[in-house]
Formats: sequence, structure tokens, C-alpha cells
Amino acid sequence: MSSMRGLTVFIADIRKCRVRELEEKRINKEMANIRSKFKEGNLNGYQKKKYVCKLLYMYILGWEIDFGHLEAVNLISSQKYSEKQIGYLAVTLLFHENSDLVRLVVNSIKKDLEDMNEINNCLALHAIANIGGREMAESLATDVHRLLISPTSKSFVKKKAALTLLRLYRKHPDVIPVTDWADRIVHLMDEHDLGVALSVTTLVLTLAQNFPVEYSGCYEKAVNRLKRILIDRDYSVDYVYYKVPIPWLQVKCLRLLQYYPPPDDAKLRSDISELLQIIITDSQDTPKNVQHSNAQNAVLFEAINLAIHLDSNSSICAQAASLLGRFISSKETNVRYLGLETMSHLAACVDSLEPIKRHQETILMSLRDKDISVRRRGLDLLYSMCDTSNAKVVVSELLRYLQVADYAMREEMVLKIAILAEKFASSYSWYVDIILQLISTAGEQVGEEVWFRVVQIVTNNEELQEYAAKTVLNYLGSPQYNETMVKVGGYILGEYGHLIANLNGCSPIEQFTAIHNKFNLCSLQTRALLLTTYAKFVNLFPEIKGQILPVLNQYRYVLDAELQQRACEYFSISTMPTDDLLQTVCEEMPPYPQRESTLLLKLNQKHGDTEDKRVWVIGGKEANAERQDTLKRMVSVRSTSVDNLHSTNMTHPASSVPIRSATMPVTNTYSNSEPDLLMFNDLSLEPQSTITHMPTNVTLAVGYELGYNMLLKHREGVLYENAQVQISANSEYHGSHGRMALYLTNKTSNPITGINMMVTSTEQVKVELAASETDMLSPGAQIQRLVTVVCEDLFAESPDLYIRYNAEILHLKLPIIITKFQEPITTMDEANFFRRWNQIGGPPRESQVIFKSEVPIQLPITASILQAFGIGLLSNVDPNPNNYVGASIVDAGKQGGKIGILLRLEPNLEQNMYRLTIRTPTEGASNLLREILERPLTFGS
Repeated sequence: MSSMRGLTVFIADIRKCRVRELEEKRINKEMANIRSKFKEGNLNGYQKKKYVCKLLYMYILGWEIDFGHLEAVNLISSQKYSEKQIGYLAVTLLFHENSDLVRLVVNSIKKDLEDMNEINNCLALHAIANIGGREMAESLATDVHRLLISPTSKSFVKKKAALTLLRLYRKHPDVIPVTDWADRIVHLMDEHDLGVALSVTTLVLTLAQNFPVEYSGCYEKAVNRLKRILIDRDYSVDYVYYKVPIPWLQVKCLRLLQYYPPPDDAKLRSDISELLQIIITDSQDTPKNVQHSNAQNAVLFEAINLAIHLDSNSSICAQAASLLGRFISSKETNVRYLGLETMSHLAACVDSLEPIKRHQETILMSLRDKDISVRRRGLDLLYSMCDTSNAKVVVSELLRYLQVADYAMREEMVLKIAILAEKFASSYSWYVDIILQLISTAGEQVGEEVWFRVVQIVTNNEELQEYAAKTVLNYLGSPQYNETMVKVGGYILGEYGHLIANLNGCSPIEQFTAIHNKFNLCSLQTRALLLTTYAKFVNLFPEIKGQILPVLNQYRYVLDAELQQRACEYFSISTMPTDDLLQTVCEEMPPYPQRESTLLLKLNQKHGDTEDKRVWVIGGKEANAERQDTLKRMVSVRSTSVDNLHSTNMTHPASSVPIRSATMPVTNTYSNSEPDLLMFNDLSLEPQSTITHMPTNVTLAVGYELGYNMLLKHREGVLYENAQVQISANSEYHGSHGRMALYLTNKTSNPITGINMMVTSTEQVKVELAASETDMLSPGAQIQRLVTVVCEDLFAESPDLYIRYNAEILHLKLPIIITKFQEPITTMDEANFFRRWNQIGGPPRESQVIFKSEVPIQLPITASILQAFGIGLLSNVDPNPNNYVGASIVDAGKQGGKIGILLRLEPNLEQNMYRLTIRTPTEGASNLLREILERPLTFGS
């Protein structure tokens, strides 16, 4: 660069500009000069390099560059390193993964990857890692892998290749065949060069989370690497960071071991215990500087997490509890944070909480820490360590802190207080007092899940109803307005107000007055609920009918349709000659069926997995028990069928393992992991050799809709389960072809015999079932059947699946609908969209419907529903930001062809309604798509 005098002068000129106008003038002048030079052509490599460097400098300053891209591409092919380097730099800065020009550089990058010059290899790897588009992943992943495993590759090339492969996998996991490369990648963890070992371990750390069986060989290699570092001292001085040998590799190896259940091999367990003891013993010395402390603590905390994972009741964990007590009192914010987080892990797994309760005062003080991250971890720890002995103290302290807590923490605190109050309630009165105090304190931060849960518990416990009605009336009598409290009061008094009507201060008119004083301050939704309360008051307390009817009559003429309809109906049945209909309509609500706590579901949704998934959840031993069992079962079940998985190139869905529990949301019954790609160029299903004859007049299985509806949006999950069997599915679609794996699991302790399956086909959708090798299933065992699907034309009905076992026949619907063969389009701009929209025109190629949502419209959920059904959402197209505009292409096979889909969805948040319009060039397709989308949008799922 020092030799390019023109570039040096240009940079100096820019720096001399003291105002933006002068800089803009100089930039425009230089751009015009460069543009003219490029148009003239005949530039040598040096001149191209100089002008591209000037463009890059302008780009870095923030100016838009709309030319010079081809010159940058040409520089990549240069034989001179300086020119090639500038070309790659320009490509990585000016291009993005969806750029149309990316395909121009793929061949050049591939050539440099195959070059014997290591510098060229590194430049190419840098470009791939920075751009990382799908086209690059598909074309170059194999070459990157070859560089990684090649014995002739230099260490610095292998390091970059490993990290580049990691980048491609994270971006496009469905393109990279990482399961086929498992053995070669894991073998590289033994590399003598610690830099390569670190890079490869980083790659394996990500891959092992999604493919634990295929990468199970990494477990022993991680232990051996730790032994070489901590016991054999096999490392160079270059990798000692403030007296701690290569702490980054130690941390990653310790983290990697946590993604597998404790080993059965006694020697391996002994080695790990020895390593953990060495790490904890070495940490007894107080570091003399911050850098040494950071490196030592990073390894120590990860070692403690591993010790908890292996055996939370071991002597090592007892030592760790003592160390953690010192760390949570540290003056260093980072150390306090890590100490609280690790102690939360210990509290979530250990049998006895007494060692942690010794530090309860310090933990309570962490709620008032100056750093919000520390306060969050303190809240997590208090939630995990709470039990019957300290519940009242912890809940009272959380309620006290809630009054001054950050708004960013309040919603989570409300959920946790409500869960703890319900879980550890020593009496009904204490529970009601805590919950109503929570609602009174938190106000707007109390979500609907909280007061819904309160209503469920009060309704299901008769001993609670009178006390709840009296207490909530006292809160309503205060001048302070709290809409959530009004909702709770309206429901409870409407149902159980008669239980306290004879008490002082609780007469019917006083109950009505307490509620109605807040009526005009409430939202339309709450007013609708209160109108129902008033109707129930008319039934319960005829003596105040004269005060209620004018209110109902007044709201018969409001503009809001919901309020108007309720008022008209309630007024009509309240003024009938007899009260028979009124009594029937206003009967007391029956007890709610026992179900999972919606509060737990909400809390679990807030703690989603990140790229590096955590192996424990906040919430005590019960919350983690099934998670650990699931991990063990997943590895054991998948390992028994790993050969079958490799032969079919499919992976067993993680969703077929866990049974729904109180700590797992309903949606988590289905896998949230990235779906596995089924390679269609290796599609070799053998058609079913024996024709199965089954009676087809069998009714559909009761409750099949839950799994069927969920799998319409997901690629894998549980299709159906009962007391005997669980049927899971894992599917992939490409164009008009699809493939599905059905997994049948025996949940009983007895063998299942006479197993057979049959699927139905039509002219529109062809379905074939592969032959089965067995008709018997041992207790706890699982068999797999593969299904091929070919879409020939538009179809409305899903194919049928019949399963015979133990002389019973199970009739289900396969989750195959036309949107499974739909590919989203996300690159259409406003002008292009509306031009095509207008070309299609109205009916019969347009289908439009206006419908009401049964649940409050939430725009993020609406977007996720559309995307789950293959609609590509287009941004900056509709002038109304709440409206959704989408496009996609349905591949309806040989007869139907490829059909373009244009969609426009207009939510009306005030009236809780949608207007859905779909236009397609093919008559009938728009109606079919509308019918598919209308139901999930109506129910918000």
C-alpha cells in the first residue's frame, strides 16, 4: 500500500476535509475519475488494485459503492499476492451471501482452495467464512473439509478450515454432510498442534450437540487431551496464558463432556475425577493479577459445571459449594456473576440444598447488585434453591424487591413468584395473599398466564373460594387502579360473590359498586369480561337488578361489536318473564381439568437454547430430572440404531424420546432442533413387497389432531401416542418429492406383535411405503418405516395411515398437505410484487376471507405461522407495517406444475380480526391455500 502514491494522496486529501461538504465533493470527484478509468479499460493489475483500494476506503467511510465489483472479482484471479489480497478484501466487504455476483467468484475460490500455495488457501477460506452463502456452502464445503483433513495441509490452514466449516454449518446446517465426516473430524482432536486442536474442538462442540452418537468418539479424546495438558504437561510455552496452560482448550473440552451422560467406564470416570480434583486444587492459590484470575476461573467454573453434571452429590461438588460461597461475595462483578450462575446449576441438580442455604443472605443481597446481569443470576439462584423450608422468606423478599426492580426483570420475576407461591403454598390463604399482593404490586407486568392460573386454582378448590372472594374485594375497594386485579375480581366475584354476600362490607351492591367504579378505566376486553360478571350478578342477586340493567342497556348501543353483542344478549335474557334461561347460562363454572401449569410453560419459553445449548434448566432438581433422563435415553436409543441411520441418511427425531411432563411446554414435545436434510439424490426406497389388506372403514384415532396439526408446520415430532405406542415422524421435501421416516416405539413392558402398516395414494399424491423386516417390537424398542411422497397435482386431503398391532388397527392422517411442496420467496421488491399482483387480478384466481381470531392477535406469532407454512415474508412492501405480504412457489408435480403464490394478510388489532387475500395464476389453488392457513391463524397456533 505504501507504494501506491495515488491512494496515499487521496487519503491525505480526505483527512484534510474539515466539513462534510468538502469530503463529499472530493469523494464525488474521485468516483467519477475511477468510473471513467474502468470504462476505458486496459488497466493493468496495479492500477486495478489502486482504484479498488480507493473504493474500499470510501466504502469504509460510509459512502455507497455501486460499481467496481467486477474489477474486484478479476483481481482474485491475479497471480500476484498483493492484487489477489485486495481482490479478496473487496469481495468480503462489498459482497453479501445473497448477492448475484457471488457465483462469479465461486470458481476462483475453488481454484485457490485446490492450489498448493497455503497463502491462497487462507485467502479463499477467509472469503468463504465472511460471505458464507448457501451457494458457497453447496459448492465449496467438500473442498474446505478436504483441506481440514489433508495430511499435507499446514497447521494454520487447518485452523482456518475448521472455523470456516463451523461457520458454514451454523449458517446452512442442511447442506453440510457432517455425519459422514464425523470420524475424520473427531480424529483431528488429537493433533499435536494445539491451535488446530482448539479449532477442531470448537467445531466438534457444535456438531456433537446435534449429532451426539455420530460424534461420541470425541468424549474419550477430550478426556485424553485434558490429561495431556494437566497431568503430562504436554504443551508448548507459547500456549501458556498467565501460568494457565491453554485455558481456551480446557474450557471447550470440559464443556464438551457435559453434552454426554456420565460414562459407564470406571477407568474413564476415575480419570475425569482426577482431572477435576487437579483443577480445583490448583485454584486454591490466589492469582496475583486479573488476567491470571480470569483464565483460572474460566477453567474452574467449567470444571465445577462438569462435576455437577457427573454427580451433584460427590465430594468434588461439596468442595465446589464452599468455593462458590467465596465467589458470590467477590468484589469482581464477573466473578460474582459466574459464581451465582454455577451455584444455580448446583441448586438445580443437588439432592440437599443445605450447603447453598448457608449463603442465603448473600444471595438475597445480590438482588440489589449494581449490575443487572448479577441481579438476574441472583433471581435464578433463589428460584432454584427455594423449597418448603425457605419459601416464605424467599417469596417475601422477591415481592419486596419487585417494587423497585428493573422493568426488564419484572415479567420474569412475576412468573417465578407465582410459580413458587403455587408450588410451596403452606395454606390456601397464604397463596391467595401472595398472588393478590403480586398482582397489586406488579400491575402491567402481570401477564395473562398469571391471573388465568389463579382462576384455575380458585375454581378447583372450594376451600379457597370464599377467602379469595373476600380478599379480592378488599383490593378492589382501594382507590388504586390495576386492570389485572379488576379481571381477577370480576371473575371471582361473578362466580363466588354469593359466598360473602352476608358479611359486613361485602353486600351485593357493594360488590357491584367496587367493580363498576373501575369499569370506565378498563380496556374493551376487560369491560367485556365485566359485563359477564354483571349478568351473573343479576342471577345471583336479583335485588340489585335495577342498578345493573341500565348499564347493560347503555352498552347495547356502543360501537364495539363484542361489547354490543354481550350487552344485547345479557339484557335480553335478564328481562325475560322467567329466569330459567338466565340460570342455565349463568351456571357456576365446573372445575378445570388438571393440566400443566401455563406459568411453567411461559417460563420455559423465556429460557430458549442458544447456539451453545445448556444442559440444565433453572428450577430445581425436579425440573432437571427428565432432562437428564432424556439425554441418556436419546444417546442410548440413537446408538442402537446408528447403523440404520447411516444407511438411510436420516436422523432419529429427538422429539420421539420425551413424554410430556410438567416441566416441559406442550410445544417442546416436538423437537426444536434444526431439521436434518434428507438427501434426495440418494433416494432408494424399496416399494412395499407385500400388499397389506386392512379394513379402511376404521374411524380416525381420538386425539390424532394434536400431532397432525403440529407436524403440518414442523419437519419432525410426535404424530400420535397412546398407552401402548408412540408414532414419530421426520420428513424432508424437495420440489414435488418428499420422504418421511415413521418411527414406531413400544411403550409397554410386553412385546407387540403382528405389526403392519398401510398408506393410501391418490392420483394427486403418490405415497409408497418401504418393506418391513420385522412384525414384532420388543419392550422399549423402536422400528423405522420409510415413506416416499410424490405430488402430481393440487390436493386437499392428506393421505391415510393404517397401523395394525396386537390385532388392533390405528387410523391416522399423514401430515402431508400441499404447503409441504412449497418454497418461500423472500427477494421480491414492492414494484415486482404489485405488478404480479395486478396481473393475476381478482376472482376466480383470488380468494379472500375476513375472519375473527379466537385469541388476541400477536404479530410475531402471526409471522411465524405464515413462515411455518412456507410463505416467504417480504419486508418494506406494504405501507402498513402491521400487514404481511408474502410470496412462494408450490411445486404441484407433472400435472399441476409450479404455481406462484401471492399473499396479503391484514390484521385488525382493535377488532382482533384478519383479512386474508391470496392470488394465484391457477384457479382453485388460492382457495386451497386460504383454507389451510385460515384455521391456524384463527387459533393462533
